[in-house]
Amino acid sequence: MKYVGIQKQKRVNNFKSTLLLMLFPCIILLFVWIFFQVLYGQVDNSYDSNYANILFLEALPWVIGVCLVWFLIAYFANTTIINLSTGSHPLNRRENKRIYNLVENLCIANNMSMPKINIIDDDSLNAFASGINKKTFTVTLSRGIINKLNDHELEAVIAHELTHIRNRDVKLLIVSIIFVGIFSFLTQMLLRSLLYGGHRRNSNNKGGGTAAVIIALVLALIGYFITIMMRFAISRKREYMADAGSAEMTKNPLALASALRKISADSRIEAVTQKDVAQLFIDNPLEKGIAGLFSTHPPIEKRIKILEQF
Repeated sequence: MKYVGIQKQKRVNNFKSTLLLMLFPCIILLFVWIFFQVLYGQVDNSYDSNYANILFLEALPWVIGVCLVWFLIAYFANTTIINLSTGSHPLNRRENKRIYNLVENLCIANNMSMPKINIIDDDSLNAFASGINKKTFTVTLSRGIINKLNDHELEAVIAHELTHIRNRDVKLLIVSIIFVGIFSFLTQMLLRSLLYGGHRRNSNNKGGGTAAVIIALVLALIGYFITIMMRFAISRKREYMADAGSAEMTKNPLALASALRKISADSRIEAVTQKDVAQLFIDNPLEKGIAGLFSTHPPIEKRIKILEQF
């Protein structure tokens, strides 16, 4: 990735990511339609989609309503959920003026509003940005990364997270996490229904109910896999852009390269156990040893190599 053309790459990346996010609700509705077609499209040994389409249209308001309620709750409660999931809490200015000075200097130089600053009481090295608007934008740093990085390295990490905020990455990622969560919840619910409710249905001679659960489970699994791949595509591309943005803000790409080396050696935050939350970090603490399509972040060695070429 070359230093020239960062703004153009950001616009293209935002456009592609927005298209991907628009596909999420379409996928949900498509799989609901397929469910009714498979379960009710067969009439008297012949395929007739009319009855299945009628049932789909009747269910459509309920599906949209449930998804909308889920989305709104998760969208507006995401800050609380993230704080609880990471054990983060506000960092007082008096507690660490050094951090506030670094963040404020970067924000002033780049005409950005000052985000909130949180801290995770963990000696490991990691950081992430979160929030959906100016009131909730937050940069969260672990105590380990504050204590173990020098000012240039820490400034580069903060610039990386500010770039995520500036590029609206955090908002897009939170939206994608919400939609993935819908399929994840459905998969878990249907699997439990099949495992723990199958005996009860069979004893009542309701094989049709079991068939419906199996069909829904298969579709939910496929939908979950597709949305996971889409989310990964959003996350990986944006890490490269945030690295480039850090180099652009600080004019010191080698500082971020040095910071990433230190972070990769010890990025595991003990409080973080949810994969959805872990992908927000500068180095995903839950995917060590995982590579390729199933990785939310590009290999850190590759990120360092690119930064060294600036």
